[in-house]
Amino acid sequence: MDNLFVVVQEFKDYQFKENKEDALRDLEDLVKTLPWTDPLKVWELNNSLKKKKTKRKKHPLQSSASKEKLADGGEEEGTDQKDAGRQEDCAQHAAGGEPAGGRDTEETGGVAPRDGEEEDDEGSDAKGELQAGSGSEATAGDGPTGKEAAKVLKFRVTCNRAGDKHSFTSNEAARDFGGAVQEHFQWKADMTNFDVEVLLNIHNNEVVVGIALTEESLHRRNITHFGPTTLRSTLAYGMLRLCDPQPTDIIVDPMCGTGAIPIEGAAEWPSCYHIAGDNNPQAVKRAANNICSLLKKNESKESSTSLGIPLDIIQWDICNLPLRTGSVDIIVTDMPFGKRIGSKKKNWDLYPACLTEMGRICTPGTGRAVLLTQDKKCFAKALSRMGHIWRKAQTVWVNVGGLHAAVYLLKRTWETAEEKRSFW
Repeated sequence: MDNLFVVVQEFKDYQFKENKEDALRDLEDLVKTLPWTDPLKVWELNNSLKKKKTKRKKHPLQSSASKEKLADGGEEEGTDQKDAGRQEDCAQHAAGGEPAGGRDTEETGGVAPRDGEEEDDEGSDAKGELQAGSGSEATAGDGPTGKEAAKVLKFRVTCNRAGDKHSFTSNEAARDFGGAVQEHFQWKADMTNFDVEVLLNIHNNEVVVGIALTEESLHRRNITHFGPTTLRSTLAYGMLRLCDPQPTDIIVDPMCGTGAIPIEGAAEWPSCYHIAGDNNPQAVKRAANNICSLLKKNESKESSTSLGIPLDIIQWDICNLPLRTGSVDIIVTDMPFGKRIGSKKKNWDLYPACLTEMGRICTPGTGRAVLLTQDKKCFAKALSRMGHIWRKAQTVWVNVGGLHAAVYLLKRTWETAEEKRSFW
């Protein structure tokens, strides 16, 4: 899961007018009919819980006298919500979704810049956001109550649009829909320092209106140094979970890139031992920096007793790994797509060699591998040649930056793999 939001209302078959002005006017009129009350209560509850968590972290050594002052109605230190991170992903980019055609790619003035995607982004959705004038206080009964209603709430509208039959762009939809939201609630529009982010997801004739509960996408967690094809942390977690790691398992990512998979594994499965490697020295350096960042993050946690993380990284050749035969329980890796890294032509030789070497180091009978690739034709051919070593157990289709890719779960057979020269 990259982002979490509460659905205000979902329309499975929304009929858009062919004329742009009429279609946008319908979106404006829609704002007044939506059931905002309960979703905004959910947003308010989620926001109050986040603030309580922030207070605990900010004042761990608060004196009893100070606590009594607060209990008696004394003033608290300000806990204004920090600037929310930019929403990265739309509902149709969830795992298993196929890329849709006719993506909106226009941008106009006033649209806030997005954090750059580190993956292949061919066919990815563009996002329109509203930037409008200021309003006054929130409308009683519609917006959040209590302390939140005492101040003028700031908001922005983010529109994710996919499909080739719309007469409007995502920016136009965000602008007009956001203007109606502002008029309805009398909120103030702010692209960066917003309190509420309203989401307008349009996928062909399906429309979902929601309110964001997460401040920033979870897909960048634990990663500080990015490369040209850095895998999303959320997808890395899903791949690891697919192979069901058990305590004491040795998990290897032989083509780790910047280390998204092993770092996610070390953070979520600390009872396993993780080994990461890559043939690119720059990638190894970035992965090492990411590991250092994770160590610092663990050290900064309150009452942390962490002595490190069970992860080592090394520069190596994927076709000649310095690991004993049959010594690895699980292999999880993001294979080169042949776009930004390598080429489709090279994959025809690389994939069979990789599967052969992975089969050698993986434990016969119980070993498993989870491999991600967009070059499905080449992978299928390589797997057919390695059928005596690997058996395909499951295929999960995923959307990687707009590319239709697949995650393959492979089981190691009992067949003896080809021996390599000894490293020991």
